[in-house]
Amino acid sequence: MTETARIVASHGKSYIIECAGGKRLRASTRGKKTDYSCGDLVDIQILNDEQAVIERVLERKTLLYRSDAWKSKLIAANVTQLIIVVASEPSFSTELISRCAIAAEAGGIQTLICLNKCDLPSATAAKERLQYFVNLGYKLIEISALENIAPLRDSLAGHISVLVGQSGMGKSTITNALLPDANARVNEISVALDSGKHTTTNATFYHLDTESALIDSPGLQSFGLAHITAQDLPAYFPELKERIGTCRFHNCRHRQEPACGMRAGVEEGTISPQRLALLHRLQDELSSGSRY
Repeated sequence: MTETARIVASHGKSYIIECAGGKRLRASTRGKKTDYSCGDLVDIQILNDEQAVIERVLERKTLLYRSDAWKSKLIAANVTQLIIVVASEPSFSTELISRCAIAAEAGGIQTLICLNKCDLPSATAAKERLQYFVNLGYKLIEISALENIAPLRDSLAGHISVLVGQSGMGKSTITNALLPDANARVNEISVALDSGKHTTTNATFYHLDTESALIDSPGLQSFGLAHITAQDLPAYFPELKERIGTCRFHNCRHRQEPACGMRAGVEEGTISPQRLALLHRLQDELSSGSRY
């Protein structure tokens, strides 16, 4: 007899699942199957008071993942909101923000940008770097996780949110501020998975309340988009999406072709030259199958 549970942590082929009543068990998979993600709802067979076997994954509402020409890395399943965490210090990559936002758009997940460490003098410059994203319609939340987490907490209500970002941006600090017992839970999961000292090497699912949850994911330095076609890319740029269909040629690559609607937007000042250059880089990357 099977029952449905949620994956709340993973490490290799070992998983921690949470049953409907809140009980957590260590779970393995049938055969070599490992394409499960934190947040997945799965059918399980309970073996004893501590162990279960995952039989199959239920249909996902959403799936956030990154990919290159060789493999895919699942980040979180069934999330409704992506929170891209950046900080005043150390410096963050605007291209990484764009890549994460593109993946979320392609996956039907809304995006929010969270600027942490706003108490530092460098916060003003960081906000200026993010203004273009705000102008595109992305919501920006400004916090100092060590002092006041309230502005972010308000935006989590009713969502299953996943935190992503470069290492050092403060994702774990944010998680601990939202959930004071998060460290204890992380240590418990690390012991159960036998994964040694926890440094956010796997995504972890936390309940915020009965309607809201948070998934903390490992720090990342790259975000491949090999699962998106070069032709579909413009649809996932808010400012380019509006221009689709305005080029003279239906197969326009928005470079040297005459009467290109995208390049016209650059000339008019409604599209950033840097963003069009990013589109070109991603098109080349996807066409060549290069790794990022």
